[in-house]
Amino acid sequence: MNFDLLKRLCETPGISGSETAIRKLAAAELSPFMDSLSVDVMGNLIGVKQGAEGAPRVMIAAHLDEIGFQVRFIDDSGFVRVSPVGGWDPRTMVAQRVLVHGFAGESLHGALMPSGKPIHLLTGDDAGKSPKLEEFFIDLGLPADKVKSLVEIGDAVTMDRTCERVGDLVVSKTLDNRLSVFILIEALRKLQGNSVPSTILAVATVQEEVGLRGAVTAAYALKPDIGLALDVTLALDIPGASESERVTQLGKGTAIKIFDSSLLCHPKLVRHFRRVAETQNIPYQLEILTAGGTDAGAIQRSQGGVPSFTLSTPTRYIHTVNEAAHVDDIQASIDLLAAYLEEAHTGEYGYENEL
Repeated sequence: MNFDLLKRLCETPGISGSETAIRKLAAAELSPFMDSLSVDVMGNLIGVKQGAEGAPRVMIAAHLDEIGFQVRFIDDSGFVRVSPVGGWDPRTMVAQRVLVHGFAGESLHGALMPSGKPIHLLTGDDAGKSPKLEEFFIDLGLPADKVKSLVEIGDAVTMDRTCERVGDLVVSKTLDNRLSVFILIEALRKLQGNSVPSTILAVATVQEEVGLRGAVTAAYALKPDIGLALDVTLALDIPGASESERVTQLGKGTAIKIFDSSLLCHPKLVRHFRRVAETQNIPYQLEILTAGGTDAGAIQRSQGGVPSFTLSTPTRYIHTVNEAAHVDDIQASIDLLAAYLEEAHTGEYGYENEL
């Protein structure tokens, strides 16, 4: 596995609406495999690999943005208050380190802490209370006038964590969804020199974590015949979750989604992906996610409707700084995406013949 590339993708900052740095990296890595690259007004990075005349246009969406925060207030002592961008669980935010990406061009290290007394001074019920989002602040270790000269309202804040190998896993704050950008790049690399009749529309989308926004505009503009989203999904094969709640498990293969809260995956696409996986001996598991959505939900509802599907990579601890995926599942996702693209033009996903 090209761990160096995955590490660079995961450690490059880019919350929803502030994806410039990660978009530049993705553009540099996608460029060798595309006939053209462009950026639309939303900030979506769009690569086009032209296929044969009359072949389907396959849009593959992998979102660039990570969850994070924006600066909303700086008090007279220099402490920075933030608003969440994307879905955070306050239990996972306590005593973290962050980077405040100031308007002046400097990324400042800070400590993210909940307001209140230390454990030494807590008594009774106060000791067991979970903090609330609005109680968190950032300590930059600087006087207020210095902070205000470097930081202003609206500046982006990201967690300050690296991407590392842990046993058979990759652990990072941003596998959601830099892992899928990596899978897209590596699948296209694998297809170099192979015959792919379909036109490939490789889209690194923006603002997925705040409502699938980039995928909406990209799908309307590109008018795909087939829509694929690449994303992570829950792997609850951990203490505290029952067997029926697992959704997926690490090490059992890539995940073929059946539905989530944003879409019912097109059943003929689901069957096609399963057939390809079985023919190619690619390990997979079926996924039903009762809460959470992907860019495929936006693509599906564009124009007059698009047959859409999500290929997921099982991941533990999603929306924390310890998101974890198994290297074998990552490879399975790469292999299945590449194998499907080679025969996407053979799929028949309409219902006209059933009348």
